[in-house]
Amino acid sequence: MATSNITIRMDSELKRQGEELFEALGLSMTAAITAFVKQAVREQAIPFRLSRNTPAPSPNPLTIQAFQEIEEMKKSPQDYKSYKDAQELFQEILA
Repeated sequence: MATSNITIRMDSELKRQGEELFEALGLSMTAAITAFVKQAVREQAIPFRLSRNTPAPSPNPLTIQAFQEIEEMKKSPQDYKSYKDAQELFQEILA
């Protein structure tokens, strides 16, 4: 596949913060921008909402229910089974 170079101008501090974030995620700036463009092409849209006043996202009903269940589990941890690690959990599931 042929590749092309692009030049992007942005604030130096924003670039530094972006590189720091992407490195922590195991990505280069190029890989992150490529992922953004691929997602935009796939969706035929910017893959996030653009707005002057973007409200905080609201959790959906299933997420709210999960939060409530977690709070109940915190109140009575003795009523719930726990596992020392994922392997122990999978062993029980597969048994």
